[in-house]
Parts: sequence; structure tokens; C-alpha cells
Amino acid sequence: MYRSEVTNEESERTAFRKAEKKYKIYYDNTKKKKVTRHVDLSEVIDFKSILNDYNSNIELNDGVSVLNRDFDRPVFCLESRPGFYFIPGALSIEEQRQWIRESLASFPQPPNRTNHNAVYGPVEDLFVSAKERRVLVEVERCPDDACSELNALQSDVCAPRYKFVEEHGESRSKDACKSVPASVLLRKLRWSTLGLQFDWSKRSYNISLPHKKIPDALCQLAKRMAAPAMPCGEEFLPEAAIVNYFGSGDMLGGHLDDMEKDWSKPIVSMSLGCKAIFLLGGKSREDTPIAMFLRSGDAVLMAGEARECFHGVPRIFTDAENADIAHLETQFTQEDGHSFLDYIRNSRININIRQVY
Repeated sequence: MYRSEVTNEESERTAFRKAEKKYKIYYDNTKKKKVTRHVDLSEVIDFKSILNDYNSNIELNDGVSVLNRDFDRPVFCLESRPGFYFIPGALSIEEQRQWIRESLASFPQPPNRTNHNAVYGPVEDLFVSAKERRVLVEVERCPDDACSELNALQSDVCAPRYKFVEEHGESRSKDACKSVPASVLLRKLRWSTLGLQFDWSKRSYNISLPHKKIPDALCQLAKRMAAPAMPCGEEFLPEAAIVNYFGSGDMLGGHLDDMEKDWSKPIVSMSLGCKAIFLLGGKSREDTPIAMFLRSGDAVLMAGEARECFHGVPRIFTDAENADIAHLETQFTQEDGHSFLDYIRNSRININIRQVY
């Protein structure tokens, strides 16, 4: 899954860390408002522009090539990073809308796990509750002696029991020890998992944990996207997925995805929502990473040697000028879509799908 073994002091000196600090969002405070500090983006690769050049028969950037393989759209490669593939605009606008909805309303549903499980246990209907301005309240605790008999993998079972209630209803009762608005929990949602569940404490997949299968439609999409990076004659088998949620100011530090058995099979990574900067480093943090834009609908494949490369997301763009989501705003105009639009205007979602075995 994710591996990062370098200390904070060491990471401050690495080339990867320097690039993260270069592109990370910073603010300058003025008397009237907080202003985003300017950052030089001239060295960031823009595959949308590269695609336009390719379609216009303009010579591509040095180090960028097109994969000569039967696929329904251009797939770009970086010659210095074998096993890395970039498919700009891989998802249609309808697919982007569908998976934004699923990522918010369906994927965090139990028995799928989220970052909230460790504190609140399984949380039902988070997105709907946030839309309805409900509050999560603690209603009971597991007996301490019962909890002590359960191992770490069952920690969700003995966590405090919570439920959503009306904002001015049961949340004020004497039995409610703690409460937190669903809208706050939604903004603090960082990940959810589909398919085989990953045990973060032991850094391994645990097939015994309850889970939902990855939806068939998402499996088919992942298989189609993975095809350019698959060994000839083999088909990608989606077995696990992580959905990452990014808000304004969030970042994903440099890491490796290294817990799957066969690195010849790609990780299929699809972007939704606000534009981001993606850093693709080398096999050492001392290797200077390549920066590139990720837009809603783009897909990235990482297989083989690319699986050994550090990578991360130091920044997302939520301002109207740079977020690049105008095409999405027209998709959520109905009454039931306003909350999806409110979320995606300030957020990015990444769905990455893996073949574990």
C-alpha cells in the first residue's frame, strides 16, 4: 500500500521533499484576506496540451512518447520512467459524474472502511446526513472488559457506538456524550476502501475483514483502462481499491505502493474533481521528481519499474481560475446534485484500483 520510512529531518533534505515544498500551497496574509502565494508552474508537464499537440501533429516534448498499442485514445509515456502511462481525458463526463456520486454516497458505506472507523466505528449514510445537516452522537460504549478481548483488527466493533440524529433533536439529550456535525466528518473524510481490505497497522491485506466487492461497472472500467500496461494476453483483475479524498490545502506525501504481489500488474488511478499536481520521483527520494497536472477524467497507470518510484500529490487547485471543473459544474444542476457540486468545487477524489494477488 503506502510505505514511507524516512524521518522528518532526513526528508527535509531530499529532492522529493524540496519539490513538495515548492508546489505546496502557501498563503500570504493581507489586511483584507488570505491570498494564495504565487508558485512557478512553468516546469509542470501538461498532458492536456501534449494531447492537443499530438492531435495537431505537432512534435511532442522531449522525453514524452506515445504508446504504440491498440487502444481507443492516445496513451503517453515518460521515457525516463518505464511502466508509467498517462491517459488524458480517459473518463467521459458521464463517467466522471457517476464516480463522483458513488465515491461520496456509496463507497464510504459499511462494511467498507474509512479513516473514521478507528474513532467512530462504522458510519452509515455520511453524505446524506451531511446534506440533511444531521449530527453524529455517541449513544453507548462497549464494556471495557469486552473490548480488551478483541484484537486490533476488530477495533471497529468495540469503538463507541454512534448514530446520526437531527441537529436540534436527540443530539441534545443527556445520553449523547459527544457529537460532531456530519458536514465536518465529510470534510475530514480522507479515504475509503473497496474490495479486499487493507490492515494499516500490519501493512497487509486481510481477506477475513468484511467488505463489499468492487462494483462491476468500476471493475470493467478499470480493466479497460489497465489494458495498455498489461502483459500481452493477460487481463487485469481488480481486487482492491482505495478512494482518496482531498480538500483545499491537503496533500499526499511521497510514498510507494508496494504491498501487492505482482508489480507487473498496474495500479489504475483515476482523478475526479479539482486539478492537482502529481509528483513522480525515482527509486530514491534523492531523485528529482517530475511534476505534472492531473485533471478530472485523467487516468494514470503505474506498473513494473514505475511501481518502485516514489510519488505523491503536493497540491490541489480549488480556485475558480485553476480548478478546471467547469465541465463538471453543468452535470450537477438538479436539486439533488447541489451537494455533490458544493463538495467537488473544493475537492479532488482519486480512485486507485489494484490487483492484489
